[in-house]
Amino acid sequence: QVRLVESGGGLVQAGGSLRLSCAASGNIFSIVAMGWYRQAPGKQRELVASIISGGSRNYADSVKGRFTISRDNTKNTMYLQMNSLKPEDTAVYYCNLQTSHFPYNSWGQGTQVTVSS
Repeated sequence: QVRLVESGGGLVQAGGSLRLSCAASGNIFSIVAMGWYRQAPGKQRELVASIISGGSRNYADSVKGRFTISRDNTKNTMYLQMNSLKPEDTAVYYCNLQTSHFPYNSWGQGTQVTVSS
């Protein structure tokens, strides 16, 4: 079993910054990719940023240059540094972990990010 716990969400003014954390625990032996997704009210969940096992990073066009994804392998923790936040970044942010073994795809419970204009 894999457990993912997000933290760091909150309310911030436009132009501000937040750093999200995702702590992973459990039976994690072979990570394929880790990533952050978000879902705004009435919209589908979308990929924000991801890191694959080789270290390559991928970002949604809407966050390139503003968000940075990183990992601390010693702590099994992933981060999302979000700068220059915009009201359209308001959403519930979810941590995702893909492994080459069961359970293959795991999600955190989500953390709310609200950006006021």
